[in-house]
Amino acid sequence: QVQLVESGGGLVQAGASLRLSCTTSDRPPSNYAMAWFRQAPGLEREFVAAIRWTSGTTYYADSMKGRFTISRDNAKKTVYLQMNSLKPEDAAVYYCAAEPYLSSAPSYYSNYKRWTYWGQGTQVTVSS
Repeated sequence: QVQLVESGGGLVQAGASLRLSCTTSDRPPSNYAMAWFRQAPGLEREFVAAIRWTSGTTYYADSMKGRFTISRDNAKKTVYLQMNSLKPEDAAVYYCAAEPYLSSAPSYYSNYKRWTYWGQGTQVTVSS
């Protein structure tokens, strides 16, 4: 079982950057994929980006392309989410997720119900 711990959230001003980290308890098996989702109050959990652990193949929600970048460091067993030009509407709890055998179909990987393992989340607040 994979345990995930997020960090890096905080309060920033609009236009600032922030990097979130998700550290795994053990290096995930090669077939795993990792992802970031976010959830604002009263809204459903929203897909942000995903990355395949071994190949590094990335997937992004269309609205996140260009401002957000997902990456991983195998040696540190950590996945990152670099967020630039933050907007107040980016404020949410950001969750890290892991899933074995992830389908490359957008309808699959963008659905939070398809992901098995979750971290506790880290709060991101963006002031205007």
